[in-house]
Order: sequence, then C-alpha cells, then structure tokens
Amino acid sequence: MSGHQLDGAVVAVVGASGALGSRIARGAAERGATVVLVGRDAERLGEVVDGASVVVGDLGDATLGDRLLETATDAHGGLDGVVNAAGVAAFGDLVDTDDAVIEELFLTNVVGPLFLARRVLPALAERRGFLVNLSAVLAEQPMAGMAAYSASKAALTAADRALTKELRRRHVDVVDVRPPHTETGLVDRGLAGTAPRLPEGLDPDVVARAVLDAVEQGRPELASDDIG
Repeated sequence: MSGHQLDGAVVAVVGASGALGSRIARGAAERGATVVLVGRDAERLGEVVDGASVVVGDLGDATLGDRLLETATDAHGGLDGVVNAAGVAAFGDLVDTDDAVIEELFLTNVVGPLFLARRVLPALAERRGFLVNLSAVLAEQPMAGMAAYSASKAALTAADRALTKELRRRHVDVVDVRPPHTETGLVDRGLAGTAPRLPEGLDPDVVARAVLDAVEQGRPELASDDIG
C-alpha cells in the first residue's frame, strides 16, 4: 500500500452523521477531498460539510452502495475511497440477548459492510482507490458480556484481511482500523443491555486524524495500540 492523497480525491464516508464519521468527513474535506456523506439522519448529515453530496440510508440495506456510487458518479465523476464508520453495539450476557439484537449486530457490523464493498469495489478498482472499515479493539480483545458485539467486529476484521489479499491485483487498498474505546457515545446507545464500566475513552478527533493519516501514509491497518 503506497498511500492515497486526499487532496482532490472523492471520498464517501458512511456513518457520517455519527460522532466519529462526521469528524472523518470534515477532516477529509479539510485535506482537500470532495466528500459524499452517507448516513441515516438527513438533518445531521446536512450539518457536517457545507455543500457536500448526501445519501440517506441504512448500511443494512443492500442497495445503499448502489445509491452511493450513483451519487458520487453523477455529482463528481467517480469514487476514490470509502470510509465505513457506521456500527452498532449491544451489551449483556449472550443468553440474555435477543435473537433480533444478535441479527442486527451482524447485519450492521458485518453483512452491511460486505453488501457495500461488493457494490463500490469495481469503481474503486478503476481509480486504484481505497476502502476503510472501522472495526474495534474487541476484534483483538473480546470481552465477556459483549460476545456477539465482539464476534461481529472480529468478523469484520477477518473480512478486511481477506480482502487485502483478494484485491491486491485490482489495486484497491483495504485499511482495517481497530480503535480502542472512544468517546463517541456509542456505549450509551446500545441495542440492548448496559455497557460495563470503561475507562475514559479517546477523543474522537484523535481517532479521525489517525484514520486519515493511515490512508495518506499507506498503512494497511491500525491496531488499537497504534492510536492515541
């Protein structure tokens, strides 16, 4: 991976209405990228980057990638990179976790990103672009009381590592980012359960900068101890 200059690139940020995704989107724009904002909250997306193209939708919708690509192509002529910063969490012992919660964890954290990747990778290959997925420290250090959530993040990291090899000849770089606990408010918005007591997390601005630096520096992954 040789690095990707953000200045002049067209970059879609999925989850751009969230605490971390919005910072990544603004940071990319500050570095000269044209950003396409993707997320579920149209009002919040409209406040992230003035004048940016917006795609409203859920990552679990298999057609989201089609609409993202159509918007980027029609408005900006193509797509150089995608950063997926969307995700959901759930807490509690597995036996107390509803089937629907487990399903939603994997739909948003694993299946949705794969739906998205299938649809954008041909366009990224045309421009030798990049795909970034925000996994989590739980992919490295699974926690009791967070079994399904940990498993979903480990699955995403496994997919990223496989895609790194699979896409090498197509000249698409994949970046797997596994940040430690970050103060995004996600622990207060779990699908179920109550988060365990955690130490103070990282400032999301620190994580956002690390993600963008990794893209420009050509780093294939950021482990949890690489950030902060």
